[in-house]
Amino acid sequence: MATDRMIVEPAPAKLNLALHVRRRREDGYHDLETLFAFVADGDVLTVERADRDRFAIVGPYAAGLAPDGDNLVTRARDAFTHRIAPLPPLAITLDKRLPVASGIGGGSADAAAMLRAAARIADVPFEDSRLMAIAAALGSDVPACLLSETAFGSGRGEALEAVAGLAGRPVLLVNPNVGVPTGPVFARWDGVDRGALPVGDAWQVALRGRNDLAVPAKLLAPMIGEVIDALDRLTNTSLVRMSGSGATCFAIFDTASACHAGAEAIRTAYPDWWCLETVLT
Repeated sequence: MATDRMIVEPAPAKLNLALHVRRRREDGYHDLETLFAFVADGDVLTVERADRDRFAIVGPYAAGLAPDGDNLVTRARDAFTHRIAPLPPLAITLDKRLPVASGIGGGSADAAAMLRAAARIADVPFEDSRLMAIAAALGSDVPACLLSETAFGSGRGEALEAVAGLAGRPVLLVNPNVGVPTGPVFARWDGVDRGALPVGDAWQVALRGRNDLAVPAKLLAPMIGEVIDALDRLTNTSLVRMSGSGATCFAIFDTASACHAGAEAIRTAYPDWWCLETVLT
């Protein structure tokens, strides 16, 4: 077991720079091809030993989650205990900084952070295949969030191939504070296979790819279109797209100064929107 020190585990936000839906599978999931990327900011999980298990949620988006309900963090803790190694009683605090149901993997990243923290406590190497198996059982995005590196994803998103070449690019994330549940978005996908991810390096795949869930997401949350339009009007952007099943959209910029100017423009014009100025890692 690790020492009694407090563990502060970041849970960075995930972006789908491209997301191609290929088919609906017999198990109800969809075969996907996607390019995952991660940013420098996100939720933060704090874990320390305690006299009994405790779980608290703080932060600007804490109200959107119930600490005593079904949460991916406690599910990850319990799955680790049952499948890998026992854990001592833990006080877990989730600083919820990302909007809930926003297409940037908040809950999945939180679960992945819990698995990493548990592995540190139990002295289990991150390369242990059981960690990835638990991640895949918890959700389609959890394996990518466990890796937290730029990667091509296939299958449900759990088959990963790490790639390089995107770190340091300035990016602006914008959400109109509208939650979009993933299931209903996939249910409205029209079932048309529009083809595989393009071939090339990560940046070329991002530029030439698409998000097949953008149209069905806009049917459920028309404000997504307004966000895309607002980002398209900014200057010096190299890519504007929706992430995941929405409603968060992003703009990747040519320079950090252009990203900052874009963030200021969005905050001024849309003060009620969530806006995060960050970089790809």
